[in-house]
Amino acid sequence: MARSGNKVERSVGLGLAGAGDPERVVPEQESWNHAVPRSGERGVIMGAAVVLCIDVGFTMSNSLPGEESPFELAKKVVTMFVQRQVFAERKDEVALVLFGTDGTENALAGGDQYQHITVHRHLMLPDFDLLEDIESKIRPGSQQADFGTAIPDHREVLLCWEGKKFEKRHIEVFTDLSSPFSKDQLDIIIHNLKKSDLKDIHTYEDGTVDRGDGNLGSDHHGLSFPLKGITEQQKEGIRMVKKVMMSLEGEDGLDEIYSFSESLRQLRVFKKIERNSMAWPCQLTLGSNLSIKIVAYKSMVQEKVKKSWTVVDARTLQKEDIQKETVYCLNDDDETEVPREDTIQGYRYGSDIIPFSKVDEEQMKYKSEGKCFSVLGFCRSSQVHWKYFMGNQVLKVFAARDDKAAAVALSSLIHALDELDMVAIVRYAYDRRANPQVGVAFPYIKEAYECLVYVQLPFMEDLRQYMFSSLKSNKKYTPTANYEVFDINSLNTEYFELPYGKAQLNAVDALIDSMSLVKKDEEENTIEDLFPTTKIPNPQFQRLFQELEVGDWIKETGEVDKRADLC
Repeated sequence: MARSGNKVERSVGLGLAGAGDPERVVPEQESWNHAVPRSGERGVIMGAAVVLCIDVGFTMSNSLPGEESPFELAKKVVTMFVQRQVFAERKDEVALVLFGTDGTENALAGGDQYQHITVHRHLMLPDFDLLEDIESKIRPGSQQADFGTAIPDHREVLLCWEGKKFEKRHIEVFTDLSSPFSKDQLDIIIHNLKKSDLKDIHTYEDGTVDRGDGNLGSDHHGLSFPLKGITEQQKEGIRMVKKVMMSLEGEDGLDEIYSFSESLRQLRVFKKIERNSMAWPCQLTLGSNLSIKIVAYKSMVQEKVKKSWTVVDARTLQKEDIQKETVYCLNDDDETEVPREDTIQGYRYGSDIIPFSKVDEEQMKYKSEGKCFSVLGFCRSSQVHWKYFMGNQVLKVFAARDDKAAAVALSSLIHALDELDMVAIVRYAYDRRANPQVGVAFPYIKEAYECLVYVQLPFMEDLRQYMFSSLKSNKKYTPTANYEVFDINSLNTEYFELPYGKAQLNAVDALIDSMSLVKKDEEENTIEDLFPTTKIPNPQFQRLFQELEVGDWIKETGEVDKRADLC
């Protein structure tokens, strides 16, 4: 989300035969979610408002033999866009407007204005019902609507939707530009867009748009638009789009033009799930006399798939049609029924069953004193190896907001640890119901902020000390080939025999290096992640979403789709 002071920028997307991705300005998160606290932001953060407009006029059904029509491609792009929104669990609301329909259903219709435009669905959270509507209820029409009048109608859906405020507002239009438009209304449309707070325009077109005064087929985004077969109406539509984009955003407006094919490629990967980090206030205690007010945020947390499957009736697909009844019976000939309140838990130990009542459970629970972030001691950072890091989250610890004394104290501790190359060993408990942890807090200093980073460490019982026999004493692996080793103590070169030659040894070394997940720069002494989790989608989520998509398709058609191979 782009901010200028307290003003939130809103954007409009004119998606011409393409799909907008307005949410891409937000850092995407997924299986390992990164969240940095936002200073000065209070209250609930609203999502974006997106109006998807599909041209369903009769020209959208025209296609060359063996090729999909623009209408089918538009439905694919819109379907994939909505799927990503549903699976990402975002708070963005989506509306669906059709133009070129046989009928007319919109608030601005009157006389001969805004005809053949239908508001199919108003702004609301996207769901599977919307996906079903796109798949089954949207059909090509036999009319054409004025492309220019469709834009103000979409603005009306966004700007006049009573009682709703959004961070961003977008309009995405999917068309082959064959629909007629009024040239005399174009300047009025541009004037109204400039006058409103709708700024950034993302244009997506099934082809290329010239950046200058050259021909219409100049290259853009590496796309090639075959000008053969393009009608004069489509050429006029391309010029109209260029004029709108250039008027509102200048030359930069042409950088947001994509084709159907490019949009489909970009939407193949599902959106990453985003989470907002909640503040965790506590007291950092150092001994019995020093305490610092702190607030911690989850910087990285493992995201797991929600197992929220519901059993429904196979015919009606309704949960209410399934009635569950649980009965407890004795293991005897009569299967005597036992009331649930007369049962307790029991654990099988060998052939015996050990009873475990609620009283036993309460007595065995650890009695915690509440939330805790207490420093137990300090040690050299070299003594805490990365292999000891465990847990499913990483915390960033800051001083409490608007507390100068806490900020000075925590900053002094952070810089002292950094200068001495030391870390703090911390006892951490989330609340009185949670089991305590032992972890390490090391300093983290950036230009914009500084904090402590907490990672859980294992207890002694968590460590596994595995013993392996020595390969040197195993005659089966006794070296048999020549291998040259220089002894630094005797300054002599000794020769050993190994079973493999240097080529094989080099191949094994290269294999080990290729399996490394980091890239080391020996000259600059830096380490770079080859697979940053903030940019790479979680394969587990991607596979799940693909299976849900393919499974729904198979349910409707009864056939196996080639897309199932992706799962």
